[in-house]
Amino acid sequence: MKVLVVGGSGFVGTNLCRELKERGHEVTALSRSPSSDELPKGVNKTMGNVTVYDSIKDAFEGMDAVYNLVALSPLFKPSGGNEMHDKVHRHGTENVVRAAEKHEVDRFVQMSALGADPDGPTAYIRAKGEAEQIVTESVLDWTIFRPSVIFGDGGEFVSFTKLLAPPYVSALPGGGKTRFQPLYVDDVVGMMADAIEDDAHIGERYEIGGPDKLTLAEIAKMIHKSNGRSTTIVPIPMGLAKVGLTIGGAIPGVPMGTDQYRSLKFDNVTDDNDIEAFGYGTGELTTLRAYLNNSHIRDK
Repeated sequence: MKVLVVGGSGFVGTNLCRELKERGHEVTALSRSPSSDELPKGVNKTMGNVTVYDSIKDAFEGMDAVYNLVALSPLFKPSGGNEMHDKVHRHGTENVVRAAEKHEVDRFVQMSALGADPDGPTAYIRAKGEAEQIVTESVLDWTIFRPSVIFGDGGEFVSFTKLLAPPYVSALPGGGKTRFQPLYVDDVVGMMADAIEDDAHIGERYEIGGPDKLTLAEIAKMIHKSNGRSTTIVPIPMGLAKVGLTIGGAIPGVPMGTDQYRSLKFDNVTDDNDIEAFGYGTGELTTLRAYLNNSHIRDK
């Protein structure tokens, strides 16, 4: 199949391009910076910005399948403010869907997020929910993935945790009780590649997570232990954390703000993990602990 990966030079995108290429698909990565050295050999590259329709429309011609992976991180506040979530996730998805419909693309896969909801508590979650509505109301044969946090080489989840919870003493909002279900990137892209190869996945929305549901405190301790260090968790009352992140969010250069505080008030885990739809059991997925112990992650 001829496959276009929108956002193909990003963390998930480069790994998905590799997976699709290895399966024999003809792959093109579309991004604002398609010259990434991380892209596998043999992957075609094209430049475009999803917020500008005319810059992307021609890349969809002749494609059998399209993945929309373009996203801003929920872990850090966007440099242009929270309205960037609407611009990139909602409006960007409108443009991608419009181009896919114009060129009569057969299959469309949307990367969403756990908890995506137009009425959700954060700008990121709301924009992701609105993007889902655009996809489901289209004429495309779509599949939607809602993953928990994704980790792996080149990902930001481990580095984000180190920033939020430094070694030795970590002051965490609510004591770091927010739960996550970390999912290894190779496992994610395997499922995403399966989605265009089996018609059973058409019209399905999958919530997926890793084998373990871990609190932020547990994750922080695990990461620092892999570096030969320890950390003591000091709880910060959520109300005090809100004040601190609200003030910090107004200061240029501070990477977190009110939206990040709100995101720590609810868990990022699945109710029913849909990995079985792709033939996976939890015992077959890579755990965060195994990844850390085998990746020799060290602080510089």
